[in-house]
Amino acid sequence: MLKFRRYNSLTFEPRNECECFNLYEQQVPYGQAWAWQKSIVNEKKTLIQRNEDCSDSLFVLQHRPVYTLGTASSEQFLNFDVKDSPFNIYRTERGGEVTYHGPGQIVMYPIMNLRNHKMDLHWYLRSLEEVIIRALSKIFCIKASRLEGLTGVWHGNQKLAAIGIRVSQWITYHGLALNVTTDLTPFHSIVPCGLRDYQVGSVGGLLKEFQSSADCERARLPDPDDGQLLDITFKSLIKEFSEVFQVRINYETISRLELLERKPVNHLEEETN
Repeated sequence: MLKFRRYNSLTFEPRNECECFNLYEQQVPYGQAWAWQKSIVNEKKTLIQRNEDCSDSLFVLQHRPVYTLGTASSEQFLNFDVKDSPFNIYRTERGGEVTYHGPGQIVMYPIMNLRNHKMDLHWYLRSLEEVIIRALSKIFCIKASRLEGLTGVWHGNQKLAAIGIRVSQWITYHGLALNVTTDLTPFHSIVPCGLRDYQVGSVGGLLKEFQSSADCERARLPDPDDGQLLDITFKSLIKEFSEVFQVRINYETISRLELLERKPVNHLEEETN
């Protein structure tokens, strides 16, 4: 039985509700998840126009192998011919350069109404990083951190999580991707996030390194299988997301997703606030 480090959380009273689509055990095609996000963003814009309550939403999932590029991403960071890509490529409206999504990577797409929180994109990005840093520190004793001038979460020279967002009328979408048990090989075919002098790491890879560490606390960490590690990481991320953003997580049913799939997806306005 796994016995990860336990910790006590501070008691807090959530100020807002957040519906959560818990799909982290599934590999969702990128295009499908992208369409869901845009449908919910359009829903929230309509609610705001009507002066109705507009709470938050969150998707948690894995993707099938795919490369995605931000709005202004350069193809110079692809180490292959785009006509002969090993995986599908999507150019999206998020910020940032090219990255890879695939099995073993937990992706979180928060669709937040920043009017309910803080209308500050710097604060929002730092808060997403804080969710990951807390989750890795409290459960796995991983000393994750930020690097000045860069977005994402790191352990030393290894980038563990990438973040790329879009904000339209103060509604956020896209989000973060944390490498948990991810096969990192596909990252070799790109320059991840356009950063040539850094490596990509994963939670699973770090835990294996810690098994031989002289640090007694780290050395006592067990070696979970991939499914267990994903499950533990998911629960920790959800807990920290709830606390950092002060929201109550309400899990949605499949019928809500079926409703989204029947709705047409309109073109989103190209704006940042």
